[in-house]
Amino acid sequence: MRIARFVQDSDPAFGVVDGDEGQEEIAVIKGDPFFSGVQLTGERHKLEDVRLLAPIIPRSKVVGIGKNYADHAAEMGGEVPPAPLMFLKPNTSVIGPNDPIVLPAFSDEVSYEAELAVVIGRICKDVPLDRVDEVVFGYTCANDLTARDAQRTDGQWARAKGFDTSCPLGPWIETDLDTDDVAVRGYLNGELVQDGNTSAMIWGVKELVSYVSQAFTLLPGDVILTGTPAGVGLISDGERYEVSIEGIGRLSNTARS
Repeated sequence: MRIARFVQDSDPAFGVVDGDEGQEEIAVIKGDPFFSGVQLTGERHKLEDVRLLAPIIPRSKVVGIGKNYADHAAEMGGEVPPAPLMFLKPNTSVIGPNDPIVLPAFSDEVSYEAELAVVIGRICKDVPLDRVDEVVFGYTCANDLTARDAQRTDGQWARAKGFDTSCPLGPWIETDLDTDDVAVRGYLNGELVQDGNTSAMIWGVKELVSYVSQAFTLLPGDVILTGTPAGVGLISDGERYEVSIEGIGRLSNTARS
């Protein structure tokens, strides 16, 4: 099931996206599916007639995972960490499909990172591996934008990873996805620059959710970014980056100064 957040004429609403590509419709959901479940109102719209928003604005946090692909760790000049390397992005970093990436004035080196994102569906803590599926609401595409110069100089990553618009999410949440073998690709101005697969992740989704939940109480709508494959590079004013994840869809955003 693909659950999107959108706006047409009034306040944001949630809906279920169905139909073949190019002919999708969105069936409106009553209330918030994270708390009320999926209750259809009977109202429907053509997908092309609505504006998609970020499928979720996390209520508390986005947890990022660094260097979770060996090829990316190598291209960044480092070794694979001995345990998942965590950092936080504020919810003010989140934007949706086609929203502009606003390049921060403090950086001259902002790079893209295509990633699979896990969306948490219920409050949880210290989740064992065999119960991770019970706390996951679904999955979406993410771009973990990073100010590389600030990352090098600051000593910690709050500014480099957390600036406004640094976390595009979308286009919707796919609630049914086998994450063991999923293609994760990124396109800069239409050119393939990242071509990875979740099968190459050092720690899989279950391990990451369980590990993160040992440090943080996870709330409905929290997001975990699972790391990026090799091929990261810089994005400049006017350039467009598209994240494509098999079984989910495509997320596209253009950078501006």
